[in-house]
Amino acid sequence: MQNTGKSESTSPKIKEVRILSKTKHDNIVEFKVSGDFALFADVLTRPGGEKFSYPIPTYEALKGILMSIYWKPTIIWVIDECRVMNKISMERKGIRPIKYGGGNDLSYYTYLKDVEYRVRAHFEWNDNRPELEKDRNENKHHNIAKRMIQRGGRRDIFLGTRECMGYVEPCSYDEGVSYYQGTEIPYGFMYHGITYADEAEREEDKGKLTVRFWRPVMKDGVIKFDRPNDIPESQKRHIRDMKIKPFDKDLDNFSGLEEFDFIGGGDDIELD
Repeated sequence: MQNTGKSESTSPKIKEVRILSKTKHDNIVEFKVSGDFALFADVLTRPGGEKFSYPIPTYEALKGILMSIYWKPTIIWVIDECRVMNKISMERKGIRPIKYGGGNDLSYYTYLKDVEYRVRAHFEWNDNRPELEKDRNENKHHNIAKRMIQRGGRRDIFLGTRECMGYVEPCSYDEGVSYYQGTEIPYGFMYHGITYADEAEREEDKGKLTVRFWRPVMKDGVIKFDRPNDIPESQKRHIRDMKIKPFDKDLDNFSGLEEFDFIGGGDDIELD
């Protein structure tokens, strides 16, 4: 009887811990992005004429998709994790890119084929934008982001490059079975993303354009991304100095600054 009582008293605590781990952030968004082709180009082949895709999406590519769905300089999107649903397969195509100096060239691009990813992400406030502090209305941004996911995004969605169109729709992140369920695959040293000056958190990264690298591991089809701020210094490089682009009424480059003059920061006002 004592053992039974002990198990009954501890089981609710275990259940509570699991629930908290799934709701770490209140402003989480979940969506599915799919397409016929994708090209998350390896940085080694990106400058040259022949591009070869990584087997999995990069942090920066998924963040770019979210920014095409909805973005304001008030927020920073953080990709938490991604599920690779379909088998990773590639297709090689002959491309005739136009030369800037005139004429055509011939290159081979290697694309991912028939891709589907389920993404979980959240947003945080951009502390480098104190002038937008009045725009920090979590419910407003979260609700607009969810509506934009239902509509397929505000702007065109691309899977790595412009010729690879993507399609976004809402989903339940945990639904469905990944092709890679029951496997664990390390991918070695890969490109993670770029930290721009206006999103830099660490003091040494402020005022710099910084490129990040990491070593991803896909377990059961799930890739859990390291936060940009958690990437060690040995896996980052400062490319050049960079200034933060200012937003101001006098510059007339962000109409969202004007909404607080006449509505006081409403809960669900959507401006371009």
